[in-house]
Amino acid sequence: MDMRLPTETPALLLGLIGEGIGQSLSPALYEEEAAQHGILCLYQRIDLDELRLTPAALPELLTAAERFGFKGLNITHPCKQAIIPHLHALSDEARAIGAVNTVVLHEGRRIGHNTDHYGFAQNIRQHMGDGPIGRVVQLGAGGAGAAVADAILRLGAGHLALFDQAPARAQALAQALQARFPHASIAAGGDLAQAMRAADGLVNATPVGMHKHPGTPLDPDLLEPRHWFAEIIYFPLETELLRIARQKGCRTVDGIGMVVHQAARAFELYTDGIPADAHRMTARVMRILERRAATAGT
Repeated sequence: MDMRLPTETPALLLGLIGEGIGQSLSPALYEEEAAQHGILCLYQRIDLDELRLTPAALPELLTAAERFGFKGLNITHPCKQAIIPHLHALSDEARAIGAVNTVVLHEGRRIGHNTDHYGFAQNIRQHMGDGPIGRVVQLGAGGAGAAVADAILRLGAGHLALFDQAPARAQALAQALQARFPHASIAAGGDLAQAMRAADGLVNATPVGMHKHPGTPLDPDLLEPRHWFAEIIYFPLETELLRIARQKGCRTVDGIGMVVHQAARAFELYTDGIPADAHRMTARVMRILERRAATAGT
């Protein structure tokens, strides 16, 4: 008689830290993808708004996550840069970009990674192929913006114009990028209307357009049918600016691909190399969004 106990199901405890993340699709993405690999995953939203906390609470939250046995944490607005001083190590990508969206907790160490740049690049390639993306205007120079700008330049943009509500932040990012991409032309601030007239494409890397930050990050009249437009927000799936861009006939890229591909890469980090199925994750996201839209319409 075989007296061996049955093998325990592998378990994975993960979380997301950020503001206004009640509509995040991350729990479903990670839990259902893990189940496909025979892993029991529990994914918790750690919403600073609901907890009435600010990024100043990050040290306490990290300590609590370690004590509860979390394997990793996703990091979103406004913590992608604020988290860095509280980590023990950074991946090469996270160090170069200066922002972290994925933290692996392992044997008492906190290791920061950035999968946003990969997710954005994959999304652009899927929608626009390998053709030139030309001259780009990017709105937003924060944590997500730093990763997106890195991806844009790696995709071959010849010129990148950065704009941010904090001009000094845009200037600092432009200088850091220029040092890493000396053959590109990178500028910060200036005349946004003039930059749009010279641009081939526009990227919104600000939180403007989210449910918590409604509106558009620039005057929609500056967007012309010849422009392509990429959005990194995915809830709502169609921001006001994305809707306007489509109505004008612009070539558009929504935020779904970025969130799926960055999550797929993070899943591999959390599971020590188990590959995630991005196509399966995309289908899952679309089903959830369709259900939400149907519920909202009833």
